[in-house]
Amino acid sequence: MNYRHHYHAGNYADVFKHALLQLLVQGMQRKEKGFLYLDTHAGRGGYDLTTSGVLPDGRERAPEWPAGVGRLWEASPLPAVLEPFLAAIKSYHVRKTGDDAELSVYPGSPWIVQSALRPQDRSVLCELREDDAEALDFAFGAGQRVLVRKMDGYTALKAMLPPSEKRALVLIDPPFESAGEFADITAALAAAQRRFPSGTYAIWYPITERARCDRFIEDLALAPGAPPMLCAELQIASDSAQVRMKGCGLLVLNPPWQIDQVFRAVLPPLADLLKLDAGAASRVSWPVPER
Repeated sequence: MNYRHHYHAGNYADVFKHALLQLLVQGMQRKEKGFLYLDTHAGRGGYDLTTSGVLPDGRERAPEWPAGVGRLWEASPLPAVLEPFLAAIKSYHVRKTGDDAELSVYPGSPWIVQSALRPQDRSVLCELREDDAEALDFAFGAGQRVLVRKMDGYTALKAMLPPSEKRALVLIDPPFESAGEFADITAALAAAQRRFPSGTYAIWYPITERARCDRFIEDLALAPGAPPMLCAELQIASDSAQVRMKGCGLLVLNPPWQIDQVFRAVLPPLADLLKLDAGAASRVSWPVPER
């Protein structure tokens, strides 16, 4: 695995994913009963935005966070619906640096979720890359209600489900290095749903080729017994823009009740803050409607 997320930490895709993930946790917590949060590709858990963006071949890479979380950090005023998300980022920043004057660190999905868990909730964080798994274990290994595992995320779906709580929020956020990643997700989801059909599964995906994303969603939606399926997407640039990844999406199987309304409130102001041109847009749809 060659992918290193610190080159992309805090970019618009991270902001989109983590803002919606925070809302999903809140949606799960409308019920008193605890749940398992399973992160299949957890990464390091947090990132230093001041480190050099030097690629393995020696070329320098421009940081992506100024056009992502940097815009939220500098926004004045920030739309009210985004204030809870920025508060979580600032809380992590203060914990790591002692102040929130100048943005220098950014939390990954494990921190976003862990800071919101209740005593009855717990998390399992999986990461295959050895150095990232060690960093994750150092950050969370001694914590309560959290388990760190160095293992393949798709294997974790078999090993960790069904949970003892009978409720789970699963984040599937692979690096998409492989041309067959969508097929791998589809197969892993099918196996996970056989083991635990009532789980809430959130799958992040990049929008680089519209046809591939549409086919992936359609395949899942047309599968026999497909559960309710909610799709949220953010596009930051027009189709003609010279940007390879013009957007990203989050597909949620068995979403929490009325979470679509919450997504619809958050995504338009987020698109407005993160846009590169007038082609920016957001969408929320139901490939498989609620029953």
